[in-house]
Amino acid sequence: MFKDYYQILDIPQNSSQREIKIAFKKQAILWHPDKNPEIDTTEQMQNINEAFLILKDIDARERYDIEYSLYISSINNQEKNEHFTHKKNNSSEEYVVNDDILNNWMNNAKKQSVDLAKQTIEDFKKIAKDGVNGAKKGIINQIIGTILFFIIISLIRACKN
Repeated sequence: MFKDYYQILDIPQNSSQREIKIAFKKQAILWHPDKNPEIDTTEQMQNINEAFLILKDIDARERYDIEYSLYISSINNQEKNEHFTHKKNNSSEEYVVNDDILNNWMNNAKKQSVDLAKQTIEDFKKIAKDGVNGAKKGIINQIIGTILFFIIISLIRACKN
């Protein structure tokens, strides 16, 4: 399946490296699990990371842009054919990347993005667990402090009598 990395990052093909980095950060914040606790954003975060890994690398981006142009041409040809045959095709599913080096880089980027997403999820779980444990410890300390306070007050009152 061919992924439109420009669409994933919501940028035009002629974006600068700076614009790619800004778009990556924007999408990563938009789809971060903290911002979407009720939605599983794992796949979207993987796609965002994968797109960034390819588009930030100048050589990979050059190869991707060549393949991207072929992909867009393929879509346009399919749309023309669909107009005449009235049959729908899922072009991104059917399109095969012709550049073996790019295909390898894209597969590596996908693997890295999956690993990064897993690590992010694990970090998020650890932070949440640490927060809960910290809250428990804080509550226990508060209870102990309150009990000690009342014991001291009781002792002071007892000494006065």
